Amino acid sequence: MVQIPKQQPAQRSVPTSADVARLAGVSRATVSYVLNNTSAVRISEPTRRRVHEAARELGYVPHAAARSLRAGHSRMVLMPTPEIPMGPLFSRFFNELQWALSRFDYTVVQYASLGLTGEDAARAWAELRPVAVLAPDASALNPRGVTVLKRSGARAVFTLGPHRVEGAHALLMDGRRVGEAAALHFLARGRRTIGVVVPEEAGMEPFSRPRLEGVRRTVERARTAGASVTELPLAYEEASATRLAARCRARGIDAVFAYNDEYAMLLMRALQDDGIDIPEDIAVLGSDDLMLGRLLRPRLSTVRIELPSGRGLAELVDRVVRDPGAEPEVHDVLGADVVHRESS
Repeated sequence: MVQIPKQQPAQRSVPTSADVARLAGVSRATVSYVLNNTSAVRISEPTRRRVHEAARELGYVPHAAARSLRAGHSRMVLMPTPEIPMGPLFSRFFNELQWALSRFDYTVVQYASLGLTGEDAARAWAELRPVAVLAPDASALNPRGVTVLKRSGARAVFTLGPHRVEGAHALLMDGRRVGEAAALHFLARGRRTIGVVVPEEAGMEPFSRPRLEGVRRTVERARTAGASVTELPLAYEEASATRLAARCRARGIDAVFAYNDEYAMLLMRALQDDGIDIPEDIAVLGSDDLMLGRLLRPRLSTVRIELPSGRGLAELVDRVVRDPGAEPEVHDVLGADVVHRESS
C-alpha cells in the first residue's frame, strides 16, 4: 500500500513594508519615515497611527541590517560586559543608561568579550558595526582598537572607568576620590592607624588599587602626626576575615576602609567575633551604601558613590554620534561622600 505524504501547511511569507503600505493606504516611503522615526519629513498623526496599526496587524518589524545599509551605519550601541561583577549600583546605572538610549532610538547590545583585550576585542566588536561603543573598562581597549572601531563605522567610542584611551571620549571614574572621602572621614574623627581592605579576588585591581591610593595620598597630604596606612588583603570568605581580624588587633589598627559594603560586613562580623568593639576599638567604613548595611548593628557607615544620570550620558552619546568629528572629551563622572552611621 502506497502512503500519500501529508501535505505540509503553506509557510506564511514574511510581511514586508510594501504589505504595510498597502494595508495602511500609504507609500512605502511613508512607512519607512514613520517606522524609522524620521524627523526630517512631517507626517500627520492620523497617518502615523494607521502605519503603526497596519504594522502590528501584519506582525511587521523593520529589518535592522537593511536599515543600516541604507543609512550607512546602524543604530546599535555596543556595551561590552566587564570581566568582574559591577555590583548593584553600577547595574542600576547601566539599566538606566540602556533605557535612556532606547528613547533616542538606539538599540543597546551587551557583548561578552570572553577575555579579549586591545585590538582583538575591538575587531570582535567592530564585526557588529555599532554606531557607538561604551567600553566599561578602559584596560580592554587601546588606541589601535579605537582606530579599528572608527574605521568600521563607529561614530562614537567611549571608555568608562579609571583610565582614558587616546582617541576615545573618556568618562573617568577616579576611584581615588572614594579613598579620599574615606580617609578624610577617619582623620576628622581622630583615627590614625588606618587599614584599607584590598580584595584578593582576581580582576578587582582596577577598582581597589585607586581606592587604596586615594587613602594614602590624602593621609600624606594631611601630614597628621602619627597617621599611617596599612594595606589589608582579604579574600571574600569567613576564614580569611577571621585571620584579618586577628591581624588588625595585633597591629593596633583603629579604622578600616573595607573597599565596599560587602567586604565591610564580612570583616565587621569577624571583628565582633574576636571581641573587638565597633566603633570604640576599630571604626569600619564600606562603600556603595547597600540596604543591608543599614540593617546591621551597629549600622554601617559607607562612602556613597554618585554616578551621572543615564539620560545625561545618553544625550552625550547622541551628540557625539551626530558630530563624529568632534575632539575627544574627558568627563569626570564619579563623585563620593561619606554617609556617617554608627560603625565609624
